[in-house]
Amino acid sequence: MAVLEAAPPTPTAAHSSAEAGGRYAPRWLRRTGNGALNGWAVFAYLYLFAPIVVIILFSFNNLNGITHPFNYTWRGFTLENWRHPLGKFPELGDAMVESLKIAFLASLIATVMGSLVAIALSRYRFRGGALVNLLLVLPLTTPEICLGSSLLTLFLTRGIELGFVTILIAHVMFCVSFVALTVKARIRGFDWTLEDAAMDLGSPPLRTFRKVTMPLIMPGIIAAFMLSFSLSIDDYIITVFNAGNTVTFPIQIFTEQKIAVPPQIDVLATMILAASFLLIGAGTTLRLVRENRLAAG
Repeated sequence: MAVLEAAPPTPTAAHSSAEAGGRYAPRWLRRTGNGALNGWAVFAYLYLFAPIVVIILFSFNNLNGITHPFNYTWRGFTLENWRHPLGKFPELGDAMVESLKIAFLASLIATVMGSLVAIALSRYRFRGGALVNLLLVLPLTTPEICLGSSLLTLFLTRGIELGFVTILIAHVMFCVSFVALTVKARIRGFDWTLEDAAMDLGSPPLRTFRKVTMPLIMPGIIAAFMLSFSLSIDDYIITVFNAGNTVTFPIQIFTEQKIAVPPQIDVLATMILAASFLLIGAGTTLRLVRENRLAAG
């Protein structure tokens, strides 16, 4: 006996409307949601950038004639602070130079060490690799006050005089982890067969690394260097434990804020911000030029 198969039910208009209503929200609800999302985004950006705006604004604050200025109240606009960036506080300039030297050297050393560690962990499989990965994360999760005090104990027990060198060693120590993890994230999707192809065509290992590997991972290395530089120049807690008689910019600010907070601090901070924006703009421009050249063949 032939069995007649039941035909699938034809969707009705009411059924389609119910499905559409479950899938799409009403227009007024979508508009409300988009408005709330945009408002929250604006609030988040204001929250993030409000301190930066205050720093730039108060670098133009007029505190002339005040013996011990505290730059907390707006007293009028002036360009005098920018004509004399150090004013009556030349020690701020000396501390800034010291911080720049430490930050540059620490970032350079940490970038070389961390990049080599990241390449080794990503390129090769060896016994103890998982332990090295774990140890890289350890300095990031340890409180800075513990790192600073433990390094101080180490230097004192070894008879090392505190100063420029001990600050440099401390900054390199915590910057290496940031560099290694940043470069590892960059080269995670790196196609290592490109190295094999270059060497199969007769390129020696060093030239292969310089011509093939290095250009491809260079954006990650530059990002790691910039991150290390900003962390080093900003650090106070670890630095104050191991500084000795060396005074960096954060230490100088913390010392002076007990008797004065001059607008020169905001001027120097604004200069650093401007330099950072210039570096970011230059890097973006170079990247766009390179991409356009590659696209043009």
